[in-house]
Amino acid sequence: LRLVAVLKAILEGEKAAVLKRDRHLPLSFHRRQEELKFSLGLQRLQHRVREIQALRDSSAGEGPEQDDAMQSPMAGAAPPQELPTLILEAMKELEVAKQQVLKRIQIWKRQQQLAGNGALFEENLAPLQKRCESLVEVYFQLHQQVMAASAELGAELLPRLLERFNEVLSSLVKR
Repeated sequence: LRLVAVLKAILEGEKAAVLKRDRHLPLSFHRRQEELKFSLGLQRLQHRVREIQALRDSSAGEGPEQDDAMQSPMAGAAPPQELPTLILEAMKELEVAKQQVLKRIQIWKRQQQLAGNGALFEENLAPLQKRCESLVEVYFQLHQQVMAASAELGAELLPRLLERFNEVLSSLVKR
């Protein structure tokens, strides 16, 4: 752990030196960094959906072998959480991912406007479309898990979650 801490300190020092020397990193660096953040957030969200599915499966009592198989991957992680807590955390992560997509859409729109004044503009919409499709796919997986667990969520939490789901989808479609 000390070796990792020393290497981390060295790398942070090098990063600070590079940033000091080159105040403005190339746009491609920032775009790549943003793509990595989005990918990581999406993977975390997909993991949450799988955790919810595993928790629902284990609470449904599908047999002792199934429970052991589901518990072993989570044995090194945090203790299993209650279903509503997991769903609320997944919902927060979904909203963060949605904000990242909307921010990227806004940047693309602004670049398109600036292209009218002669600025360089990359018209390729494939990465943006891939982001939207990935987010919507995870959205529907999470929505399916919430609807399947509606009995465990109760009459108070379910309408609030459904309202948040509608807001996420409508803001993506509108923008």
